[in-house]
Amino acid sequence: MNERLQELYTAYWNCENSRPLFTARIADGPYNAVRDRNWWMSVDSQLAKNEWELEHVQIIGDAYPLMCPNLGPDLFTACLGLELEFGIDTSWAVHNPDLCDPENYVKPVIRPDSPYYKKILELTEAFCEHSRGRYFVGITDLHPGADGLVAIRSPEQLCFDAIEEPDFIRQASMDLFEQFKVLFGQLCDITERYQKGTSNWMGVWHPGRQYVTSCDFGALISAPMFRDLAEEELQAELDYLDASIFHLDGPGALKNLDILLEQKKLCGVQWIYGAGQPTAAHWIEVLRRIQEAGKAVHIDAYPDDVPVLLRELRPQGLLINLVGGTPAQARELFAMAEGK
Repeated sequence: MNERLQELYTAYWNCENSRPLFTARIADGPYNAVRDRNWWMSVDSQLAKNEWELEHVQIIGDAYPLMCPNLGPDLFTACLGLELEFGIDTSWAVHNPDLCDPENYVKPVIRPDSPYYKKILELTEAFCEHSRGRYFVGITDLHPGADGLVAIRSPEQLCFDAIEEPDFIRQASMDLFEQFKVLFGQLCDITERYQKGTSNWMGVWHPGRQYVTSCDFGALISAPMFRDLAEEELQAELDYLDASIFHLDGPGALKNLDILLEQKKLCGVQWIYGAGQPTAAHWIEVLRRIQEAGKAVHIDAYPDDVPVLLRELRPQGLLINLVGGTPAQARELFAMAEGK
């Protein structure tokens, strides 16, 4: 990570960048490999994919080569005792409501003998050793709080719990946060021996310990319930982290935006409009609300969206991540973002 990018990202976090940040990572084709459980749990297989990306993915604009050890979005709860099932592109938890049951509640803890816990530590160390400065190693995808409870209890059961057992959700979410601190801290301890700062799947660098905050479960409950059941744990995460951008996923979650914008320690919001929804240029009012609250914006955009975003939004605290188009288009749009 060169000094120019460090300065640019630091300015972005503080909404002090003089021009929008623009990132694009474009592969020249799909990565073809049989990705079954054995592939996911193999250090050599994941390192081979990193080598492929270094050769076949063009890094454009303010982006940087980034590799994140990955066992899927439910990895955190797998470290607590859940099993994972693996597909080609991701994995998912096998729900086990008894692992976190309000009637016989036992505080969930990371299990040192969990194969997933051992593997994510091994993968993170291996990525750092393998990088040799060629790419930045991000912290893996972790979901504590209510989203961790969703993985354990299932979305349907946690909706019932929200009505019948709200005290359980509040307590268990905070207990999961305590375990998140353990795992996140251990992973940062590894990466910080090799590199300065932190990053993750969102692709934003920070000089300290930052992470994505999120609560996809918030889309399934009302805004007052979100405040009641999720805000305390969110505030605890924000107090613990040096910085955070909240991952706001889908129109069903927009009802919670005002609550998020009230959080003084929240630096920004990533707005995910979702599959089948209008693209970035159609959500200008939402993005302006975020900016007017003094928060940074992270938005995925297609080529036709970019000129609209550049015209309608302030450059300060704006990061546009291109998710379509060709390398030539990406370079042209980056020049536009630079004002050239």
